Amino acid sequence: MIKQIPVSDLRVGMFVNKLGGSWLDHPFWRGAFKVDSAAALKKVQDSGILEVWIDTAQGPDVAEPVAEAAIPDQVEHALVEDATLAEDDPPLPERVAMEREAARATKILGASMKAVTALFEQVRHGRALSVDQVMPMVDEIAESVLRNPGVLIALARLRRKDHYTYMHSIAVGALMVALGRQLGLPPRALREAGLAGLLHDIGKVHIEDALLNKPGRLEDHEFEVLRRHAHMGYETLQAGGGAEDAVLDVCRHHHERFDGTGYPDRLAGDNISLYARMAAVCDVYDATTSNRSYKVAWQPAYALRRMTEWRATQFDPAIFHAFVKTVGIYPTGTLVRLASNYLAVVLDQSGETLLTPRVKVFYSIPNKRRVPPRVVDLAQAPGERILGFEDPAAWGITDLENLWAGMDTGRK
Repeated sequence: MIKQIPVSDLRVGMFVNKLGGSWLDHPFWRGAFKVDSAAALKKVQDSGILEVWIDTAQGPDVAEPVAEAAIPDQVEHALVEDATLAEDDPPLPERVAMEREAARATKILGASMKAVTALFEQVRHGRALSVDQVMPMVDEIAESVLRNPGVLIALARLRRKDHYTYMHSIAVGALMVALGRQLGLPPRALREAGLAGLLHDIGKVHIEDALLNKPGRLEDHEFEVLRRHAHMGYETLQAGGGAEDAVLDVCRHHHERFDGTGYPDRLAGDNISLYARMAAVCDVYDATTSNRSYKVAWQPAYALRRMTEWRATQFDPAIFHAFVKTVGIYPTGTLVRLASNYLAVVLDQSGETLLTPRVKVFYSIPNKRRVPPRVVDLAQAPGERILGFEDPAAWGITDLENLWAGMDTGRK
């Protein structure tokens, strides 16, 4: 039963179904959550909210005694202090090596591509989108990312440019899950972040393909049309029903900038929700590292370098810092030059530092030829280090994905 109560009657253990007032007027990025501690209760009561709606089917009523529950240590994070683990949250999957996840991630990516294409076509033809039909795909993507965050994300970068919109949605969903884990989000919040990323560009189904794929610079009036996708996506999800406020918010606000110069509402700083601040970083990273009809993809390490220059205006600095830790300074699939005068491709990030990933060495620079591939963990290789990233095209390397993934990824 949903019941409206004054915020003064709210107690630890109750399940909040809805908060009074606009979500812009309070600091919570989720509209529905369990009040799991005295700290969470105080945060609601200090927010200026006058009333809340509680769900007595998922928590105590006002007349029932409520026991305090402790906040788990793993979610004690300044950025996500209101995200608490539910008792029935599943444990996070064990992390596995790239070699173990590559085949599974390839299969998930192929199935997701078909599902997202069908989903966008469904919306394009005016049929309502049900969030429930998307969640199994989100779960598969999230599970793969949690097993190894680099593999599915790197595979998604290899997509063909004519499938950009669909694969971009999958990639941003995956990046949101990976970033969420770095920030300490609990499992249910990771799924919500993944869903938000997957659907963030759903409004583009209402934009003509000729405009989306136009080679060259957009005219001002064309850019104004393109900007409408954020609001149209928000309306599409709202009409379909079932999407949490946080997901709707990401759809509308993933192009907001931290300095207030973004669109559509020119929000700034903490007025942009946590998920939307995350999505802003994930969206730009994937867009710049993707081949488009009008631009060649940047190498991941170069994209991070450029984004570092923009972070003061475009991104929440703390979120961007966490993102770099998520993908690594040299993300999976990056071609790097080693101090030993070899070329190598990055396989996995090290648990030690961002500068010592696990790599596959395969090319001798002095001899200008390939050598039998060997895997080197730079964290365990004294004297060996990365000097910088390289452009595969400059070396005539066209099969980099096969070298790191060890399989045919279907690139054409």
